[in-house]
Amino acid sequence: MWGIRLAQVRLRDRGRYAFDNTMSKGPSALIGWLGLASAILIVVFASLTVALTPGDAGHNGHWPGMLWRTLMRAIDPGTVGGDTGSPMYLALMLAVTVGGIFIVSALIGVLTTGLETKIADLRKGHSKIIERNHTVLLGWSDQVFTVISELGKANESQRRSCVAILADQDKVDMEEAIRRHVDLGNTRVVCRRGDPLKVADLDLVSPDTARSIMVIAPPAEDPDTHVIKVLLSLGARDWSSHRPSVVAAVTNSANLPAARLAGGSAAHVIDADDIGVRLVVQSHRQSGLSTVCTDLLDFSGNEFYLRSEPSLTGKTFGDALDAYELGISIGLRRTGGTVLVNPPMDTVIETDDQLIVLAEDDLLVRLAAGPPQVVTDAISTTEPEGAKPARTLLVGWNQRAPKIISLLDAFAQPGSVLDVAAFRDDPRKRLTDPAHLTIGFTSCDPTDRAALEALDAGSYQHVIVLSDDAHAPQHADARTLVTLLHLRDMEERIGDPYSIVSELNDEGNREVAQVTRADDFVVSARLISLLLTQLTENHHLRDVFASLLDPTGSEIYLKPATDYLLPGTPANFATVIEAARRRGQTALGYRRREEFHRSPAYGVVLNPDKAAPLTLSADDRVIVLSEQ
Repeated sequence: MWGIRLAQVRLRDRGRYAFDNTMSKGPSALIGWLGLASAILIVVFASLTVALTPGDAGHNGHWPGMLWRTLMRAIDPGTVGGDTGSPMYLALMLAVTVGGIFIVSALIGVLTTGLETKIADLRKGHSKIIERNHTVLLGWSDQVFTVISELGKANESQRRSCVAILADQDKVDMEEAIRRHVDLGNTRVVCRRGDPLKVADLDLVSPDTARSIMVIAPPAEDPDTHVIKVLLSLGARDWSSHRPSVVAAVTNSANLPAARLAGGSAAHVIDADDIGVRLVVQSHRQSGLSTVCTDLLDFSGNEFYLRSEPSLTGKTFGDALDAYELGISIGLRRTGGTVLVNPPMDTVIETDDQLIVLAEDDLLVRLAAGPPQVVTDAISTTEPEGAKPARTLLVGWNQRAPKIISLLDAFAQPGSVLDVAAFRDDPRKRLTDPAHLTIGFTSCDPTDRAALEALDAGSYQHVIVLSDDAHAPQHADARTLVTLLHLRDMEERIGDPYSIVSELNDEGNREVAQVTRADDFVVSARLISLLLTQLTENHHLRDVFASLLDPTGSEIYLKPATDYLLPGTPANFATVIEAARRRGQTALGYRRREEFHRSPAYGVVLNPDKAAPLTLSADDRVIVLSEQ
């Protein structure tokens, strides 16, 4: 007897354990149990009706007919209202209806809950996307908005283009932020929540079928560590078919070798810190460089294209400068992939060479019917003035300041002076001994008008205002604007003795900053985003940008217009191209002084109509590619 009871208890426990296990599997198990209970209810009551009320059952089609009628009453309580028959029959129909109310209602509730759970799971971004030839962004920061905006412009002519984002952020929040900041156009943006370091999460954005992958540095204290870890994860991944190209940027130059080693041959890692430093230094020497770079890198203006022109084979690069009606040749790409930007004018174009052409759209790049008319009498024969010692005032301090000072020293003429004005201890003891500069230091608050007036700003030719990274980006930009307003007001009182170049963190603050009438603003974060986007879209142009940013080759310069045209003499841009060609340079455009502060171009005109009338003043600048 005791053994039988023990067996019953164990059987009951095992049954309950099995039931609990199936219930824990979620809505599918609940639906199964409720469906089974509904079936048992219908079969039992149909059988009881046939057995207890044979007359009523016969009238309703015996057992098959009662099975159908019982089913109707279980799922539709209103059906019982039309029933007639014996009291027993009505009681059975009422019982099956009441049982159906509980079971079917529970089934509907489970279905609703399961559907809501699935929708919530989808909104969390846990489903895998099925896309091909798309762009994948790994990580999240404000940089995403610039990248997506530029990708949308680049893909305007495509019917289907997709950008997939994988980041440890709420999917709905990411989508709402993108809709608020970006006009997507024809581009679809798909967000998924996950960790790019986890293989399962990375698979959510289908990296194996992607065209390219961009690693976004997070707004963290040490973003380079995150970038390197993601590059390592991508490098160790077992790619099923092809491995898409990977682009990324590091903010600390010391981390560049490690990042490139982690990414491997398929990764293209740029040094954001070095590029930002060079932009600040070069812009201080030639105001407007940052604006020119922005125009070259974004997708709303002129871009670089590669063109094969068999008809130009055997001719020199100098002959190809004005070969296109609405484009300018700026270099060559050899058959082996070697890129030559602004090569010597007598360089012969060989078979299978490609011309690197600056144009507004590739559809507009076509050979001109004939050479444009050159106004020879308007070409200036004046030799450019040699560089002279200069006095520069560096206002503010951040982590890039030592590198900026080092590069300023490399470009400076002997006898040049650099004075640093910052709210900090004297940094000169920790700087490398300069070769050409004499460095001074004054401790002051850059936002204090009295302190700025004490610096005698009128004695300098150039002023550089650095963004203070000790403050949040928006607060740092606000302080920079206050400093610029003080400097501009002081300049207007004493004449126009110096140029002002400033760093900003947010491109959105640039239009606000125009009231300060600074000569140029360097928003290095935006420029880095634009460069990464170009590398993502145009893999074959990465060597072109690398050459332009390499200080050992030809670089972009804004030189005095008087070096090319006689001031006030009517001519055209074809004449400017010819004047630059005679100096071994490639002319890209010009910048008008009176429009320095007018958005969105700020006086910069790239790839103008070669035949249109053009008159430049002594204060204007010509944008060229030159060795120096």
